[in-house]
Amino acid sequence: MDKIRKEALQVTKEIVVKFIETQRVSPASLGEVFPSIYRVVLESIATDGARDGQSPLPTASTGTERE
Repeated sequence: MDKIRKEALQVTKEIVVKFIETQRVSPASLGEVFPSIYRVVLESIATDGARDGQSPLPTASTGTERE
């Protein structure tokens, strides 16, 4: 897993924990919510990186991509 994906995973974990603490998400719905939040965080990082002149990440996140 590359650095950007690790950072996206960490940010997603922090967001989900805050959502659980504020009771916006229940632990039972974590399986539905986590992938959606991760995808948005990863796309946001990729969009921001592309804006800064870095190459964007692939849009598919199957976990099988190789760089």
